[in-house]
Amino acid sequence: MTTRLGQDEDQIRDTLDRLVELALLRPSRERSGELYPVSLVTGMQLLVQRQEAELAAGRDAVAAGRAAVAEREPAERLIGLDAVQSELDQLLAGATIEVLSMVPGNAISAASLSAARPTDDDVARRIPSRVLYHSSTRQDPVTIAYGRWLAERGTEIRLSPAVTRRLLIVDGRTAVVPIEPDEPGIGALCVREPGLVDQLTALFELIWTDAVPLGMPSKSDSSAGLSPTDNHLLRLLADGLTDEAAAKRLGISARTVRRIMADLMVRLGAESRFEAGVEAARRGWL
Repeated sequence: MTTRLGQDEDQIRDTLDRLVELALLRPSRERSGELYPVSLVTGMQLLVQRQEAELAAGRDAVAAGRAAVAEREPAERLIGLDAVQSELDQLLAGATIEVLSMVPGNAISAASLSAARPTDDDVARRIPSRVLYHSSTRQDPVTIAYGRWLAERGTEIRLSPAVTRRLLIVDGRTAVVPIEPDEPGIGALCVREPGLVDQLTALFELIWTDAVPLGMPSKSDSSAGLSPTDNHLLRLLADGLTDEAAAKRLGISARTVRRIMADLMVRLGAESRFEAGVEAARRGWL
């Protein structure tokens, strides 16, 4: 055989061992120590049966994995960014129905967007997904460009001033929220309690209904020309909130609050915040 096949003895023995493992060579009952090949038809049947058995084992493993996930605690604390990212990767890779997410803040760093790109691309191509950004992201070209990139892949993008907290909902069964809204680095809470997930989904849908699709002009008061963020900020400041407190409520930075307020004072022709409040009330903006 080494001469006919041009292989050394070790290669021949490895091949024979492999054929025996596949049951394509069997020990002879007539001649002790010798092997004989099974017929072509029998060999094909054996190979097909082996593949079917491997597929069945794979299906059983997937079913067992899904059962294990279903039996996990209804609420799980994920401490640290690494633990959160690991859980998100697993959830999104296994998503089969829909992914909903809310992303607060007036800008997302280019590094964060680059890191999320492979996963977002995979989700967008496989299943329906919807994303809510805060209205102030209109001022950030990097975030808006990323939103357009997602939209090209089928993700629906809308903007709303009510997006003040981070939220992810996968397949209507699992929700992920920060443990501390103002300190996302601490970790997240992974919730699987149906009643709570349903409430969070209802909140998302409520905000989604009034949100503005990416690329369309923002909803504004016809007489004042106020954006939803402008209007919301005026009301918060009129209620006595500081810039920092208003920023936290709106999910934007205090610097953005001051920039918006400075623009509003110019539009109102006011020299002070108090004068701006009086003029806004006179115009019916409050």
